[in-house]
This record gives sequence, C-alpha cells and structure tokens, in this order.
Amino acid sequence: MASGTFDVAIIGGGPAGLSAALVLGRARRRVIVIDAGTPRNAPAAHMQGFLSRDGMPPDDLLRAARAEIRGYGVEVIEDRVVEATAGFALRLAGGRAVEARHVLVATGAVDELPDVLGARERWGRDLLHCPYCHGWEVRDQALGVLATGAGSVEHAHLLHHWTDDLILFTHTHAVTGDERAALDARGIAVVDGPVERLIVADDRLRGAQLADGRIVPRAALFIRPALRAHRDGLGEALGCDVVAEGLLTVDADGRTSVPGVWAAGNATNPRAQVITAAGEGSAVAIAINTELVKADVDAAVRRAAATAAA
Repeated sequence: MASGTFDVAIIGGGPAGLSAALVLGRARRRVIVIDAGTPRNAPAAHMQGFLSRDGMPPDDLLRAARAEIRGYGVEVIEDRVVEATAGFALRLAGGRAVEARHVLVATGAVDELPDVLGARERWGRDLLHCPYCHGWEVRDQALGVLATGAGSVEHAHLLHHWTDDLILFTHTHAVTGDERAALDARGIAVVDGPVERLIVADDRLRGAQLADGRIVPRAALFIRPALRAHRDGLGEALGCDVVAEGLLTVDADGRTSVPGVWAAGNATNPRAQVITAAGEGSAVAIAINTELVKADVDAAVRRAAATAAA
C-alpha cells in the first residue's frame, strides 16, 4: 500500500459510517472518516428504537461512537469532500487530499419539507415523520397527518394505532373516494384544503391553520417527506448509478455500480432508521474487508511469482 493511502475512506460520520469504521478499525484496516457534520436527525432531541440506546440524544451516540473508533486507530476529521475521482482520490474543502483503496458513501439524506410556515422550525419536535420513532411520545394526543403525496393516506392508517384522535389534512394531495371511505371506516377525520402555517404557543405546536383561515387544534403533525441525497453530487462524481432523488443504487452487499465504491444508510436506503443504518454499516464493512483480503492475496501471489521468476 502506497504511503498515505487509506484502505477505506468513509464519507459521512453518522450511524452507518461510524459503525462501518468500528468494524474496519477492529479488522486493523487503515480508515478515515470524513464528516461534514450535518446529520439527518440533528433536529431531534432523542432517538428511539435503538436497543440499549432508546431515548439517547443523537449527539451523544455520535460522540461515544467517535471515541470508540478512535480507540482502534480510525482517523476522524470534520470536513467535506469537494472533488472525487476514480482511483480513489478525494479533495476536501479544507485543502487536504485523501487517497483510498475503497470508498464508502454514508452521507445520509435530506428530508424535503412542505412549504408551510413554521415547518422547518418545528421539524423533529412536533412536526414529525416516523410513527415508529415518535409515535409513543405523542400517543393518545390530538394528531394530524399532512398529506403531501402518495403514501400519506397509508401513513394516516399506520399512525391511527397510536391515537384515536386523528385528522388527515389533504393539503396538496387529492384523496380518492375509496381512500375517504377507508379513512371514515376507521374513524379518521379528513380536513380538505391547503395548510398555510403551524400555530405555535409557548414553544409547542397548538394547531394547523388552513389557507381559508380555519385553525384546527393539534398537538403534533406527521408527514411522509420526500427524501433526497445531499447535494454534494458525490455519487455522480464517482460515476455511480443513482435513482431520481440522487440516492445510490447498491446490491445486497452495499456495492454500487462502480467497483470499490460502496454505500450504506440513508445514502441508499430511505427507510433506514438509526439502528438500521448502523447495521447496514456493519454489514458493508465486512463485505469491504472481504474484498480487501482478496486483493491482498492476489498481490502477494503476484509478488511471489515475480520473485520466483527473477
């Protein structure tokens, strides 16, 4: 291995990237984690559903994980990749150049929020997306689902298990007659018309105001947001196949369409929760190390053959 070349450069220091770094560090690989510091769950005060870590603040998990991987010799830097070329050579915003045999893209994704006043400020607090992540904390309260597209009605049916007081705001989504009948059958009310703003008092959501001025009291709202990749264009720069939202396509082991480039977590899987992303990072790290071992064996055989022929 050339001097200064890492076995693996992991781009993104969230649960997927840090979990992969832990496995690879323990495998005695030379690893660097490059993190821009923009985790998807940053607005949330707590993360849920992570066995033994349920309710832990997201920052606490990342801080503990960084300390763990540094104990295995993994280098962690706060920076951003601004250029990536096959080979793999990465240029960082701070000016540093990094070379690696493999690259793992774990940059996560960004939620596209509706154009509603107050949405960004309440995101992750009482404007929520995942019933499995937040449903327990708002159970039995007056809840709403803000319909923004396909899947919103399904989201309402899912959320109904956490409360009997539930409203679907049609907002920008046309609800069909059959969907209305199913909602009515389950006791889920439907309020038509676009929502214009969120009503907040004493730093708590109090309701949703429609464009016609009506205010509907609610304690929390859920949406099913569109998810897109971070706008760094990293996957495209490396030549990877992506879907419309910029998320990378991978095989069952996390390989992208470019040999040596891998992806895990929300960079490829829009439904990956924290624990899921961490598991994907662990699994892809094992696959990467398997490829590294194969390459090491091939290189050793070539060197032995060259020595014998000399």
